[in-house]
Amino acid sequence: MMNYKRYVKNPVLKYPQREWPDKEIEKAPVWCSVDLRDGNQALIDPMIVEEKIEFFELLIKLGFKEIEIGFPAASQIEYDFLRQLVDRKLIPDDVKVQVLTQCRKEQIERTFESIEGIKNVIVHIYNSTSTLQRDVVFNMEKEGIIEIAKNGTRWVKELRDSFPGNITLEYSPESFTGTEVDFALEVCTAVVKEWGATKDDPVIINLPATVELNTPNVYADQIEWMNKHFENRESIILSVHPHNDRGTGIAATELAMLAGAERVEGTLLGNGERTGNVDILNIAYNMFSQGIDPKLNIENINEITDAYERLIKMPIDDRHPYAGKLVFTAFSGSHQDAINKGVKAMKERNSQIWQVPYLPIDPSDIGRKYEPIVRINSQSGKGGVAFIMDTYFGFKLPKGMHKEFARVIQEISEKQGEVSPDQIMDAFRESYIDKKEPLHFRRLKVDDRSDVIESEFDTHINLTYTLNDKEASFESVGNGPIDAVLRGLRENLDINIKVLDYEEHALQGGANAQAAAYIHLLDSDDGRVTYGVGVSSNITRASVRAIFSAINRLELL
Repeated sequence: MMNYKRYVKNPVLKYPQREWPDKEIEKAPVWCSVDLRDGNQALIDPMIVEEKIEFFELLIKLGFKEIEIGFPAASQIEYDFLRQLVDRKLIPDDVKVQVLTQCRKEQIERTFESIEGIKNVIVHIYNSTSTLQRDVVFNMEKEGIIEIAKNGTRWVKELRDSFPGNITLEYSPESFTGTEVDFALEVCTAVVKEWGATKDDPVIINLPATVELNTPNVYADQIEWMNKHFENRESIILSVHPHNDRGTGIAATELAMLAGAERVEGTLLGNGERTGNVDILNIAYNMFSQGIDPKLNIENINEITDAYERLIKMPIDDRHPYAGKLVFTAFSGSHQDAINKGVKAMKERNSQIWQVPYLPIDPSDIGRKYEPIVRINSQSGKGGVAFIMDTYFGFKLPKGMHKEFARVIQEISEKQGEVSPDQIMDAFRESYIDKKEPLHFRRLKVDDRSDVIESEFDTHINLTYTLNDKEASFESVGNGPIDAVLRGLRENLDINIKVLDYEEHALQGGANAQAAAYIHLLDSDDGRVTYGVGVSSNITRASVRAIFSAINRLELL
């Protein structure tokens, strides 16, 4: 049995005054990518300089205006990478690069050496403030922790005075989620005052869930408490940096935004230490699905994932929200049927609003295609098979035919697993269109007899067929070509059948348009029923081929 008694609950902030549950996300935050620092340090095989440059250029293309590019004082590769960005003039004037450093004088001085020549820089300092780290790592009282933060701020401020570019200070009380909120406020306030922050020269106060310790609502309470207790609030940009240790990083971030966070630090697709950082793309696509502009150029998820897997050298899970290969697929028959009906309803209503069951966004809006939406396996139902036939091949099967053909596909899937669209079409041809044995329709001549007054029938036909490869023909009359064919079959081949339903539609437009005809036939002798399908550029021939297809399926000869 698992020894759960080794663990105790993390403290929860008592905060009944919370207001965030009544709020909604209305706009995108300021996004800051930390892929090149926090994400890169979590890789088994970290990116080399050229790979980091390519990733940086991807982030620029996606529209990020704040990018944490590394810890240049702690790594020569990161220092060299930063200098390459400067020397190659790869940093746009409207982009702020962010560099991380501990609150140590020699590291801060080295950091300023690395950023020489950059126009806009965020210098990100941090020190850990949690009760646990104060105890077991630093063996230090609160006053000592505050002094570390103030000293780091003072050293950055001194170097800023001689720096030719623009410096923004960011401070993170690392392991904020394990810090008493009143002490976190005390540390952050000391930093803001030491910097002399104003509305025109604000400090970014970044409150990280360095380790996710509790449910997302607790993080939101902590953020809102801090947001409401900051002095000189207009001099602070409130930022969050959530991780995903409990698997709730997305929820924690979204609730933190409700609680007052204006800025979000995260990575593409959630790469990062342990279970990862918060996935910026996931949150951005969530906003998009609610009609909110995410303020990022993320309309081509395939381009992003291709670059990510190549540079990060980690696979993206097939079920990863929005980006996974299977997230816009439906194996369940009921899901497939609902998707089919939703897409059809949108087309019929000419709706400009996306409303399709099980698909919160239109896959094409983010560079995905409709082709892989529906996957057919042994768990799939009649709706999914019908959707494939319509979407891929233009065959709009009669509703009554859905179940019959789905059984054909299910038999295949039970033997081999998933069935591709091409295999479905092959089975459709074999079971219906190419069902030409033993009775094969060859030719039909139709004469209109409506001018013959003494006749009760207005159509005369001459039909040529082969039965077991032997050619023969018959003549017949009736009230239209189909009735004449049925009468001729009964009189000449003793086939006693009745048409229960008939549907037809064009398969394609233009001069060479083909038509599909569907006949639902009843064997009047024993009550068996089936569908037949015929295709031709002439709708009468297509109908006769459908009749012969159904006769062969019923094995009446």
